[in-house]
Amino acid sequence: MKVLSSLKSAKKRDKNCRVVRRKGRIYVINKTNPRLKARQG
Repeated sequence: MKVLSSLKSAKKRDKNCRVVRRKGRIYVINKTNPRLKARQG
């Protein structure tokens, strides 16, 4: 999982990427390609 300062770029990598907030952190998750995960904060 990458820690990114901006998650806009991570969301653009794949059309299945979703931005999710969990415990005050913002995550990019992807069900079809689990390698495209990122965290912010």
